[in-house]
Amino acid sequence: MAAANTTTATAAKKVILAPMVRTGELPTRLLSLKYGADMVWGPEIVDKAIIGCKRVINKRTGTIDFVKPSGGARGEEKVVFRTHPEIEGGKVVFQMGTANAELAVEAAKVLVSRGEDGEREGGTVVAGVDVNSGCPKHFSIHAGMGAGLLKNPDNLVAILTSLVTQIGIPHSLPISVKIRLLEPHSETLKLVERLCTTGIYRLTLHCRTIPQRPRDPAIRDVLADVANICHAAGVECIANGDVLSRSHALQLCDEYGVDGCMIARAAEVNMSVFLPDKPLPWKEIADEFVKTAVKIESHFTNTKFVLGRIIPGKDPIYQKVHQAKTHEQICDILGIPYEPLSPAIVEEMSVEGKATTKAVEKAKSVSATARAAGGVVAPRKEGRKLAERGVGSAANLKAAAEREAEIATVAIPEQASVSV
Repeated sequence: MAAANTTTATAAKKVILAPMVRTGELPTRLLSLKYGADMVWGPEIVDKAIIGCKRVINKRTGTIDFVKPSGGARGEEKVVFRTHPEIEGGKVVFQMGTANAELAVEAAKVLVSRGEDGEREGGTVVAGVDVNSGCPKHFSIHAGMGAGLLKNPDNLVAILTSLVTQIGIPHSLPISVKIRLLEPHSETLKLVERLCTTGIYRLTLHCRTIPQRPRDPAIRDVLADVANICHAAGVECIANGDVLSRSHALQLCDEYGVDGCMIARAAEVNMSVFLPDKPLPWKEIADEFVKTAVKIESHFTNTKFVLGRIIPGKDPIYQKVHQAKTHEQICDILGIPYEPLSPAIVEEMSVEGKATTKAVEKAKSVSATARAAGGVVAPRKEGRKLAERGVGSAANLKAAAEREAEIATVAIPEQASVSV
């Protein structure tokens, strides 16, 4: 026990972006890493959502996208998970919602598959797979996922054991789990002891019980005991709940002997809480967030939702952003340049790594002819589809931006994101 604690004490403590529904998409993760987060968790994605996805190398954004047909009449594809390997490599953990060991393994295989192209870009693109066993929301519990797994520990153990043996060990990929407190707390310790026998690399304790909500204060009475159990088994222990900043996280690490802390609500309001000093002004964070979202072509409604957390509700800018319908309008409101990706980068990479060369060259040719004649390139019907998928001329891209207005009618929700 003493040896385990000594090793933990000398190891670098991690300050981590917690998994959060909607807020934890790529722009938030990239900005958190920019301001000093040691690791970032993606938002929970259900196993069946990632199963069947194909891996697309997105040359425009520098990302790797896992996409699948959306089921629409136009045959469009939906990005289920997007990661930026150059920035997030070795630091992003994929959090999975699951209630079935076989589905969990099938889903994880998508993340470690080299894909059909067999290129060097293939292979694992995440730093771990985390099983969400803490979300208290109905959509998770009613399906036996999230905190519902805490009521069925046999199933949770089976899921973790299968992931460790079939994914973790063969691919050297850390498997972890995030849980909540059980009542009485002695049940928490029993569960942790059992989970640590599955071969997991890391365990995160959200220091609240299942019925508790973010407004309820975190309970840390058994955190040190949980950390000791984990360390005795060679498992990392991370704490979550009411962590306000990097300095606060490191203080909690020293006080309770954990290996790191996750920051949730404080980070969704201001990603610079990962800095060693005081956070930056919200305006600076809002500007950087929007610039990042535009560069990686993030979905407009997600940008608008996250800004609803960053911008103070009483500030006049809040209502203006609330009424905005495109990224360009938001940039104008914030007083920052709108700088989408260069339309010259029109190469789309399929899962086989081949570009749609004919469509690209045709778009270039039409654009050049129109410009030479002094006219405006009118987006063709098929060009609209290409623009939506990241391929097209400058006019196609402009048309795509205008179409954001058609789908961006969702108001900024007042409900805060859920840390899972």
